[in-house]
Amino acid sequence: MNARQFGPRLTKDGTQFRLWAPAAKHVDVLLDKPHALTRGRDGWFTAHIAGVKAGARYKFRIDDEIDVPDPASDFQPDDVFGPGEIIDHNAFAWRTTDWRGRPWQDAVIVEAHVGTFTRDGSYRAMIDRLDHLVETGITALELMPLADFAGARNWGYDGVLLYAPDSAYGRPEDLKTLTDQAHLRGLMVMLDVVYNHFGPEGNYLGRYAPTFFTDAHTPWGSAIDYRVEQVRAFAIENALHWLRNYRFDGLRLDAVNSIAEPGGLVLLHDISAAAGELAAETGRHIHLVLENGDNRASILDAGEDPPSGKYRAQWNDDYHHAWRVLMTGEKQGYYCDYQHSPISDIARALSSGFVYQGEMSTFRRGKRGEPSGHLSPMAFINFLQNHDQIGNRALGDRLESAADPRMIEAALTVLLLAPGIPMLYMGEEWGSKAPFPFFCDFGGDLADAVRKGRRVELAWTYEMYDDEVPDALDPATRDSAVLDWNEREQPAARKRLALVRELLAIRRQQIVPRLAAAIHGEAKAGDDRLLRAHWRMGDGTTLRLVANLSDGAVSHAAGDHEGTLIWGSELEDSIPPWSVHWRIG
Repeated sequence: MNARQFGPRLTKDGTQFRLWAPAAKHVDVLLDKPHALTRGRDGWFTAHIAGVKAGARYKFRIDDEIDVPDPASDFQPDDVFGPGEIIDHNAFAWRTTDWRGRPWQDAVIVEAHVGTFTRDGSYRAMIDRLDHLVETGITALELMPLADFAGARNWGYDGVLLYAPDSAYGRPEDLKTLTDQAHLRGLMVMLDVVYNHFGPEGNYLGRYAPTFFTDAHTPWGSAIDYRVEQVRAFAIENALHWLRNYRFDGLRLDAVNSIAEPGGLVLLHDISAAAGELAAETGRHIHLVLENGDNRASILDAGEDPPSGKYRAQWNDDYHHAWRVLMTGEKQGYYCDYQHSPISDIARALSSGFVYQGEMSTFRRGKRGEPSGHLSPMAFINFLQNHDQIGNRALGDRLESAADPRMIEAALTVLLLAPGIPMLYMGEEWGSKAPFPFFCDFGGDLADAVRKGRRVELAWTYEMYDDEVPDALDPATRDSAVLDWNEREQPAARKRLALVRELLAIRRQQIVPRLAAAIHGEAKAGDDRLLRAHWRMGDGTTLRLVANLSDGAVSHAAGDHEGTLIWGSELEDSIPPWSVHWRIG
């Protein structure tokens, strides 16, 4: 990859400033005084200013009309409307200079929101909880988006300055310290990034670079035009920025099916290829994963190492939806697609990845997905909860509020020992009841628009709660989402945490060493809700699952005893309700 085009570059005697502003006639960089930039080819404005060092703050003035932040600012100490601060990324003293990451088969992911992970809501405060993750058996911490957003509270998907970690959580060196401390403990750290839209407040690109956008729209704003060379470079360089300067072990690309085509698949390929070059250059394991509602199996390859155009895995919404319907009987929204036989859908997800592999989706009003059974089980990140599936409910209520604990524990026992990559949402390991409702910090007309838009978007859940729905703009809504770490000491939480830790210890000992080259097998479920599945593992053994996902005892078959028992009790006359049995051999 060529040298970074966007953002300031420190030199031996100053700083070179660059801004791509094809619609601007004149650009100044504002330091102690305005300094004119020189217009070059293809809309680039540049200037080298001697004596400007790390720590200096600056903005750009466009055509003597408007002052704007650098879209590739490394840090915004005074939020998105203030000046950027020049950061010397080479100045940080990393302790884990020999860290190269972990192979993908090791991954057990916990998704977390920095602002609500602790009461303090900072990068530094997260460090104090890393030992808990390691002791639980977590190997990868995945952070929700950090790109600078307007205000002090946000999920992170309204970022507008994609290179700047939000100052609400701390400074760049604080984020690097978090990553460094995680690596010291053997934890991978991944970051959620958003390339399908910019947030609604604080983005000025349309004023001086209108060709950044197309006439198309995503559910969240104007679509980005990745057919334009500079626009595509902006995203690719951003991905490398997080991987190189902050040493993230991987990225999760948000809702890539909402990247407007043409150009979306080209961008995905180019990001993967660039990350692969970095991995080859540094000898690091770099893991790229997707959220993709289109279920495109053709862009997944768990074994492509280093990446060279494809992605390690995809968040498997199908897996979640089928389990949610089985446990709660929900029918609204996208759950309508899993009503016929949710246990059969679970079997299909276990045996071949996606539930929808080209079939008609009632909710989406068309065909969805591609055949996926040929892929490694590790190409699918499976979960029972995540920020979307909790937060895209009117109250942001967790599964604990809707399902019987026996059901949840059976589902966790399947999730954490199956060959797919398991993911938990922060606090799920002890059965946290903290909600995660949508929250943000906008003002004026935009705040009112967000309130109204949220009600339209989630009408299928809002109608169940009427006036109980929390106001996304109220600081108390964010406060309600903060994890209560003392909750772990309650008897039910201690029991759940012990279960998760025991399951993950078995996963580490019995499953992970066999995951490389594992392939999908078969899975079947009957009307009695008895689920059977098996996989051929990389060492030639067969991993077998027998689970009674019903409220009554179910008869078993002779083959249910094959292999060495690694979880569950020896089967007697019948299989007890909501019991799970794993064997290998």
